[in-house]
Amino acid sequence: MMRPSRTRLINAARRSMIQRAELQRKLGAARDAFKPGALLSRGKYRVDEKVDDAAHAVREQFRSNRLPIALAAAAGVAWLFREPIKEHVPKVGRKIQELAASVAERLRPGEAEPADDDDIGYLEEDDEAVQ
Repeated sequence: MMRPSRTRLINAARRSMIQRAELQRKLGAARDAFKPGALLSRGKYRVDEKVDDAAHAVREQFRSNRLPIALAAAAGVAWLFREPIKEHVPKVGRKIQELAASVAERLRPGEAEPADDDDIGYLEEDDEAVQ
């Protein structure tokens, strides 16, 4: 039969070995967690997660506020093309004004001279045309 002090010593050694194995396991896990590949993979996961969250939030905002976002996008595109617009819009505006003036001039009643009966040519009927 073993003496009680020897039994306590054996149990303490077993507990010490179990604690040492647990500490070795934790140190191994910590060492693996701080390897560059593990840090990179964890960082990529977190960035991907944040990007997904941001994309979801943008989608929800676009669904909720379509008109203001569309107006902001149109304003942004107009701002990008501000120099070509400054250059070409006055030319187009002048051409539109000239076209409108000529159309208005043609449509103005009373300025055209009435046609004489002699000026009106005889029109051939379809059945009288030379065949």
